[in-house]
Amino acid sequence: MSSDPWGRVDETGTVYVRTAEGEKVVGSWQAGTPEEALAYFERKYEGLVVEIGLLEKRVRTTDLSAKDATAAIEHIRKQVDEHHAVGDLAALATRLDKLVETVDSRREERKAQKAKQTDEARTAKEKLVAEAEELAQSEQWRSAGERLRALVDTWKGLPRLDRKSDDELWHRFSHARSAFSKRRKAHFASLDAQREDARKAKERLVAEAESLSNSTDWGNTAARYRELMAEWKAAGRAQREHEDDLWNRFRGAQDVFFAARGEVFAERDAEQTENLKLKEELAAEAEKLVPVTDLKAARAAFRSLNERWEAIGHVPRDARPKVEGRMHTVERAIQEAEEAEWRRTNPEARARAAGLTGQLQDAVEKLRKQIDAARAAGNDAKADKLSRELEGRQALLDQALKGLEEFGG
Repeated sequence: MSSDPWGRVDETGTVYVRTAEGEKVVGSWQAGTPEEALAYFERKYEGLVVEIGLLEKRVRTTDLSAKDATAAIEHIRKQVDEHHAVGDLAALATRLDKLVETVDSRREERKAQKAKQTDEARTAKEKLVAEAEELAQSEQWRSAGERLRALVDTWKGLPRLDRKSDDELWHRFSHARSAFSKRRKAHFASLDAQREDARKAKERLVAEAESLSNSTDWGNTAARYRELMAEWKAAGRAQREHEDDLWNRFRGAQDVFFAARGEVFAERDAEQTENLKLKEELAAEAEKLVPVTDLKAARAAFRSLNERWEAIGHVPRDARPKVEGRMHTVERAIQEAEEAEWRRTNPEARARAAGLTGQLQDAVEKLRKQIDAARAAGNDAKADKLSRELEGRQALLDQALKGLEEFGG
């Protein structure tokens, strides 16, 4: 018979293992020596030790599910309970019990973690739904559409909730997306209609612009082109594929007209510039007539210059006031000379002036006597009043005397 601290082999070849409850039959060994029998069943024990060690490591370092871990534990426990190995089976059972506790603890941790993840997922999905419902009312079609697509991707990355909760939230989320898509579709349908109306309106504007491109009614046509431009801006944008072509035709028609007008205006400007040079020469010649010394000769010379002036034609608009002003100045000087000559040679006017002067002289002399009388009588108030009246009459007399001098005294 052979034995060790954990087992023995009797003379019949039966192998026993020692446990707290007493010896348990492990098996029978007839093929060799008792030592070989014990060694064989001790190796089986070592195999269980290794298997338990590997399972402990898997539970500790991997995401082995509680279900699979429990099945593996029960598989090993069955081998331990059936006493098919020689060794400290109680120690193995204790390790398996601790492993069960570890698995149970991991199960509860995972359950709590899953519950937390579920709560976080619910909160996250509720936020996604709330944002989607807010975006459903947006008119920022591009950015809101892009954001809704991003929310879908975010939703797909979140854990599922219980079916009822998940379906309810998804229904709201999906409804918000559908509402936005419906509004966006209606908006762009309306926009397409507006752009079609704009295209038709701009087709009409282009047709009129092209019909005016060869007009030589420069002022009215240019004004009409300005009106057409205002109508073009008010019409809105046509479809992209039509807008550029319509605009190029519209601008092209205007360019033809304004280029032709520009050539005509350039020729006219050159002619008017030459006219200005000629009129400036005439103005300089007219200015030599002032001051007027010989009225008759000055009048005849100015009439001749004016006839030449009228024959020249237009000058540039911005230069017209200055050059015409120079001629008007000379013309006024001749007119003033004529008026002075008329006053000097008009006997009726001279007689009226002499009569008025005499009357004023009599009035002034009379007022002076009245003032002296009032002073002598001590009536200063009356004297002061008469003095003020005298000042006015004296001013009129001075003016009349000056006019009389113009008639040659």
